[in-house]
Amino acid sequence: MKVVFLGWFSALYLLATGSAVVADEQAGFGVMRGVPPARETQATMKNYREHPFNQWTFRNAGAPLNVVMIPREGEIRELPGPTQPGLANFSVSDAAGKTMEFQALFAANHADGVVVVQGDELLYEHYFHQFNAHAQHLWFSMSKSLASTALGLLVAQGKVDLSESPAAYIPELKGSGFERVTVQNVLDMASSVDFHETYTNLDSDFAIHYAPALNLGWLQGAADVQPEEAQIYGVHDFLAKFIKPDPKREPGDNFDYNSSNADVLGWIIARVSGQPFQDFIQQNIWSKLGAEHDAYIAVDRAYMPAVTGGMNSTTRDAARFGMMIRDRGEYNGQQIIPQAWVDANVVITDRLRSNMKANTKYSDDPWNAYHNMWWVLDETIGEYCAVGIHGQVIYINRKADTVMVWFSSQPRASAARDPNFQSKLKAARLLAAHLTE
Repeated sequence: MKVVFLGWFSALYLLATGSAVVADEQAGFGVMRGVPPARETQATMKNYREHPFNQWTFRNAGAPLNVVMIPREGEIRELPGPTQPGLANFSVSDAAGKTMEFQALFAANHADGVVVVQGDELLYEHYFHQFNAHAQHLWFSMSKSLASTALGLLVAQGKVDLSESPAAYIPELKGSGFERVTVQNVLDMASSVDFHETYTNLDSDFAIHYAPALNLGWLQGAADVQPEEAQIYGVHDFLAKFIKPDPKREPGDNFDYNSSNADVLGWIIARVSGQPFQDFIQQNIWSKLGAEHDAYIAVDRAYMPAVTGGMNSTTRDAARFGMMIRDRGEYNGQQIIPQAWVDANVVITDRLRSNMKANTKYSDDPWNAYHNMWWVLDETIGEYCAVGIHGQVIYINRKADTVMVWFSSQPRASAARDPNFQSKLKAARLLAAHLTE
């Protein structure tokens, strides 16, 4: 086994013969091994997103990050199974066209766990890197889809108007880049603000200001800053004081993925509902899903929820959320989320399609559009995803009556053009097509 560190995205290379399962058996190469851990295996806030340390930190996010709980409640939604463990051997192909078995492909592409549900039945489930069915995993930006789902409740209640400016609900946003946009622009990542998301430039505003305020990124000394010492302390300061409009672009005219949009949604939800975001999620969604385990969400430097990417849950509970969305907001005879709001996720306009097509960053990826903080593959069959960096996905296919969830610890953050991400998504789509037959 050879270990090569590549700065922000450390990479683990397992040079072994035999199947991809060998890599699974060598998982983590000793991250956090020993009492106390050997220095070279120590996970920290600085390296928690680096591979292979992320195999441990993504399933123990409460260690490097600060978190608040989202308790489960009520009767558990049973998932009988796995009833088709043989799906492990289902023949698929990776991004390069290489034929592989389903489980081996996920193992080879840094998956931590994967579940496949059809109807109410758990067909297949497998875990890697010491992850398991009862451990929570960091969602990263899958959290955005949860936030947009929650916003739908306030829209249905007439408390939020999608054509209004976020500043109508958050006066602190007046004068910011979010004043001239609509809530719908924010939902579609079409806000045209002068702030760009990058995971590789450590001298960027994203790395220097946004990530430390959000407390999801490390900067020397940032964690020790006190509120009275910083103009930008938590993420809300960043949204109100830092982000300005891009004078070269108009809202709605482009798709530019920007995590700050989801933070604005979370702020609206908390301000309009009068509840902390995590309490709103618990009361209106998590307590009604039949979740088996508590969830938790990372918080920013001011201990406010990191709405854009802080959610953590078990794989099965993420699937239960996906099943509720697949079933148009309903579970157990109760309409948890308004059906019209869930259906709107796959109502795709020509403008949304053209905005996605014009973004060359995603030209090699299969997305048709981005809408309401969901990534849409094929709206005609209700095929769409919640996606998080480093390979987190809730895949929904309404035609196949199927939900798949996989958590990962990919070395590279961005999903765009990443073969590890593309391979797993391609395999899931091939399996869903098979399950439709």
